[in-house]
Amino acid sequence: MPNVAPSKAADILETRLIFSQTPLPWLYALWKFWRPHTVIGTGLSVVGVSSIVLAGLPPGDIPPVPALMPLIAIAAIACLLGNLYIVGLNQLEDIDIDRINKPHLPLAAGEFTVTDGRWIVGLAGLGALGLAALGGPWLLATVALSLVIGTAYSLPPVRLKRFPFWASFCILAVRGAVVNLGLWLHVSDRLGQPLTVPARMWALTGFILLFSIAIALFKDIPDIEGDRRYGISTLSVRLGQRAVFNLARGILTLCYLAMVVAAPWLSGVNRPFLGLSHLLTLGLFWLVSFQVMDLQADQPTVKAMTYPNFYQFIWKLFFLQYLMFPLACWLA
Repeated sequence: MPNVAPSKAADILETRLIFSQTPLPWLYALWKFWRPHTVIGTGLSVVGVSSIVLAGLPPGDIPPVPALMPLIAIAAIACLLGNLYIVGLNQLEDIDIDRINKPHLPLAAGEFTVTDGRWIVGLAGLGALGLAALGGPWLLATVALSLVIGTAYSLPPVRLKRFPFWASFCILAVRGAVVNLGLWLHVSDRLGQPLTVPARMWALTGFILLFSIAIALFKDIPDIEGDRRYGISTLSVRLGQRAVFNLARGILTLCYLAMVVAAPWLSGVNRPFLGLSHLLTLGLFWLVSFQVMDLQADQPTVKAMTYPNFYQFIWKLFFLQYLMFPLACWLA
């Protein structure tokens, strides 16, 4: 057990005793270790991209649901296990930092030992690659490239998360380009469709690329104390929290406005719905962003939103994109 205060050590021993009596606390800790918002985002990306491919098919060429389920299920489980590997590895390498920035995470809180974390991460990585190989070459390439980038992001000596540009690049590369284009190619290949990526898919990929940059910036804003102490030179450490908040807000604004401008030129989508839905979502985003007063607050204040709640709201907008865009394709 790492060196901790006696009271903290007692809490950890008590937690492990509870874990030995029932699996429910362990499963809940695993859920936290998996980072629920990334689980939902990954699952929706698989379903959303698959829906966009299906929306472009003639009605008679759409396979029945029983035939589609294995295709989508294998891709979803492989990507979710890959997600567990990436976020778990990051937590294994950031235990000391997380004790300052995110003390509720299982490794930082002592709910999991380092050995527990290594086993979970190792099995998740192997499971992701095994299922992806079963799914086909494009799925294997998608998952394998994601794992390589995720490893370079967290693991020394490379540890790209130390550098603002490369940290953002890793997040946007996986969330934006690798996942969206890789899944499009995988599903199209499995359904016997041409492997030509249409303009609407490039538009979604560009949107998610920019959105991922904003997420990366928003993510680091409350973590300034631990990052500074352990030499993680994020933009929030360099420029200050308010400046980075405004920068990320500007990037998200550009995201939505670009989609509104592009909507009339895209084929295979319901253009009025696509443009209006993004314009309304942008208005909601700005309305909510004005309610964030204290960028480090974790307790509600009068007429203000806590930053953790605002960050979760940003992820909800990310989830919403994988609902709005496929719906625009189906309404075409």
